[in-house]
Amino acid sequence: MAYVVTEACIDVQDRSCMEECPVDCIYPGDRMMYIHPDECVDCGKCMPACPSDAIHWEYKVPAEQAAFVEANAVTVRSNGLSGGGEDADPVPDHLLVAQRRPR
Repeated sequence: MAYVVTEACIDVQDRSCMEECPVDCIYPGDRMMYIHPDECVDCGKCMPACPSDAIHWEYKVPAEQAAFVEANAVTVRSNGLSGGGEDADPVPDHLLVAQRRPR
């Protein structure tokens, strides 16, 4: 179980969530943040820190945002991200994000 960053983060990337995460499992993409599902400890501290309400518990992601569960996992795993996002460089976004119009 993990938390998931959804569409409301696209082109916002406030990073308040990263400051609250005790295990540093949130990584930057070019246009949004991603939570590593294998590193997230389900503490939920990131959720209230997000000013755009983009973070949801994996099992409570709104149906219209469900594709972001996979997008978070695929993005961090396919880019070999692990060990903490605080100092990580942004990675290419998942196609789901990359194809969205800029805000």
